[in-house]
Amino acid sequence: MPDLGAALRHGLAALSLSLSPTQIEDLLRYLTLIQKWTRVYNLTSVREPEQMLTHHLLDSLAVIEPLRRQLATLPGSAQPLQPTRLLDVGSGAGLPGVVIAICCPSISVDCVDSVAKKAAFVQQVAASLRLANLRGVHARVEGLREKYQVISARAFSSLSELTTLSSSAMADPGIWLAMKGAYPADEVVALPRSVQVFHVEQLVVPGLDARRCILWLRRTAAA
Repeated sequence: MPDLGAALRHGLAALSLSLSPTQIEDLLRYLTLIQKWTRVYNLTSVREPEQMLTHHLLDSLAVIEPLRRQLATLPGSAQPLQPTRLLDVGSGAGLPGVVIAICCPSISVDCVDSVAKKAAFVQQVAASLRLANLRGVHARVEGLREKYQVISARAFSSLSELTTLSSSAMADPGIWLAMKGAYPADEVVALPRSVQVFHVEQLVVPGLDARRCILWLRRTAAA
């Protein structure tokens, strides 16, 4: 039986990400919940715990430091009485939303999915891990009217569809965090003129031999 705890700690060290023992334990408990629910509800096609660790947890953990850096430059995001709100679109099993909620307790995370069982799973994670800053939302993103400073997505359709469908939920100022594999040049070209990519960040995920990047987007000045 692989030592997932040791593998997780090794991955965190490779990412230069420092977490508390409680946060590390919550990540491992979250992984266990994904395994249990996937047996019944098919939350993810990845079945092996070791693969879940690299393809899901470490892949999502790779965005934590880049997110913190971007938030530090976002006007108004650091106000103590107004916590940053993040919407994770098409969240599925809660990736990266749940991981962000565990690692960044000052961020209020809503994971939205149009599939009821997936939103219910995130709600169960929030209850099991006592994450007051996490909520599962069963809805279509284009129907949301609450506002968020950050809108994240991992493997959710094209950049154009993501920004168009979630535009009404974007606060001003606000940014999109789009997780991709290889740089999606065709998707960038197809973006509406009201949205621009302002930064591309290459990611190295420990134990995962695949290209990964984050595209950071925001509305253009004329939007």
